[in-house]
Amino acid sequence: MTHEPVTDEPTPSEKLDQRIAELGDWRGEVLRRVREVVHRAVPDVVEQWKWVKPTNPGVPVWSSHGDLCTGEVYTKAVKLTFMKGASLPDPRGLFTSSLDGKVRRALDVTEGEAIDEEGLAELLRAAAALNAQKKGKG
Repeated sequence: MTHEPVTDEPTPSEKLDQRIAELGDWRGEVLRRVREVVHRAVPDVVEQWKWVKPTNPGVPVWSSHGDLCTGEVYTKAVKLTFMKGASLPDPRGLFTSSLDGKVRRALDVTEGEAIDEEGLAELLRAAAALNAQKKGKG
């Protein structure tokens, strides 16, 4: 019988809860809202926490059959980078950065900016479907 090691390390979801709370400003609210949209749009989503470095606390990543998008926090924006964004339809024109990239696309949410939640949900569902298709599950 094998046992999982007991650890006091917070889960990725707990780390995201902590990050939202510690921000305590509009950026935390954006992350909270984005998280809600992600979970509504892609019910089987997995929250991960990646790219922790001494100079960076890490980045939340939402995954379904592979990474969908990140939620990077900067001083003036919350950047949602879609790993395969260049392959996704964007009829609402939500992508605002990395537009010349061959693979990724991102949308930056700035203070006071409304999130097009339905448009974001469409991007997330398309990203999940693309991942599932590439993994042979769709």
